[in-house]
Amino acid sequence: MRKRLRTRYLLITEKKCNFAPNYQVEHRMDNKTATLELGTKPVGKLLMQYAIPAIVAMVASSLYNMVDSIFIGQGVGPMAISGLAITFPFMNLSGAIGACVGVGAATFLSVKLGQKDYSMAQRILGNSVVLKIITGIIFGAVCLWFLDPILRFFGATDNTLPYAHEYMVVILLGNVITHLYFGMNAMLRAASKPRHSMYATIFTVVLNTALDPLFIYTFDMGIRGAALATVISQATALCWQIKLFCNPNELLHFKRGIYKLDWNIIKNILSIGVSPLAMNTCSCIVVIFINTALVRHGGDLAVGAYGIANRIGFIFFMIVMGINQGMQPIAGYNYGAMQFDRMLKVLNLSMVSATLVLFIGWLVGELLPYPCVRLFTSDPELIEKSVRGIRINMLVFPLIGSQAVITNFFQSIGKAKISIFLSLSRQMIFLLPLLIALPPIMGVDGVWAALPASDTVAFIVTWIIMFRYMRKFRQQHKELTNGR
Repeated sequence: MRKRLRTRYLLITEKKCNFAPNYQVEHRMDNKTATLELGTKPVGKLLMQYAIPAIVAMVASSLYNMVDSIFIGQGVGPMAISGLAITFPFMNLSGAIGACVGVGAATFLSVKLGQKDYSMAQRILGNSVVLKIITGIIFGAVCLWFLDPILRFFGATDNTLPYAHEYMVVILLGNVITHLYFGMNAMLRAASKPRHSMYATIFTVVLNTALDPLFIYTFDMGIRGAALATVISQATALCWQIKLFCNPNELLHFKRGIYKLDWNIIKNILSIGVSPLAMNTCSCIVVIFINTALVRHGGDLAVGAYGIANRIGFIFFMIVMGINQGMQPIAGYNYGAMQFDRMLKVLNLSMVSATLVLFIGWLVGELLPYPCVRLFTSDPELIEKSVRGIRINMLVFPLIGSQAVITNFFQSIGKAKISIFLSLSRQMIFLLPLLIALPPIMGVDGVWAALPASDTVAFIVTWIIMFRYMRKFRQQHKELTNGR
């Protein structure tokens, strides 16, 4: 109650200092009020307020990836689906570098807003934009130069290389746009504008869905048309995001003096962002191993089956990612404000929600795999491989929910080392050895079985660590309460 009264007093006092009506000041007060609510509003309502737009945005994002796959599978052919699956490590690697800056900057921004350091928040925004442009250009240029050898390393064969090459040339040419688009969305969420982030993603999905059939069928551009539709839709949404941040009435906005790179800001962004960088880089390495093992033990269509299974599971996992994104500014702000009870409450609500979502996903994967696969292809062999793969892959799907939330939670409060370890334990320490050991014994089923086996072990390890930290946070909250 005292905190609420103090917040209202500060806002009223600040407004009274203006002797004439001033829209710009009032608008910034609204933004500050929205930010201060992270520490005062009921946690359940806050999580819904932030998570629902993020969930809608993430589901929409996964849907436009799914739409790409559906149009490619039905319009180009089953081998094109396999070629698209070969590009997954590339997309993970690009996402790893983008997330290192985007998520790192958004998390750092959330903590600074919790500390009410608005000047530093402005400079974080400017530095993150410059870093995204630099990393986007360098990554795109290097990968274009060595594209075919990289695709071969990722598991492409003579049958799938032409499709993967066509798709990635367009994607890499628009790499800067992609980095900025996802980065701006993360900054919008951190700046208490989750709905604007949602609107940008929904617009991207709608435009991409409209352009896909136009480029693939009408203009007969094949898989290259799907990639072009993706880049154009992201570029259009990015223009709107930039317009939002160009508004001087916003609490956080583009202005002179915030773009000069500051080593201390960069160091903090990268130290937090190294966690998603490690996670996505590990995903890239793991997918390379999976693709290689699938080609060796099941052929090119087995890779296509993994691509389909990945898309279906991805829809449900993206809902969990939306919950994580909704949790992130709330957990980061309250950690910065030392309100550990609120921080733990949003963590618990997020874990329960994520587990429930993936339980529903498990039901769909185990009971309805055939109708899901049929959306992507009519090829009987590919359907058979995909259905079996989905059932094995999603065997322990509900366990992933809390594991993913806890990993993201440590990232949200700036504890990058723990977050990195939890991610590495699932993907590198447990999964990679299983991918090496099981396929020679079980064949292609061994590749699929390695995934739920590693998820189970990672779940146990994550909860052992979480129990220890929960005790620490509760003790800190008790000490703070007694001190007052």
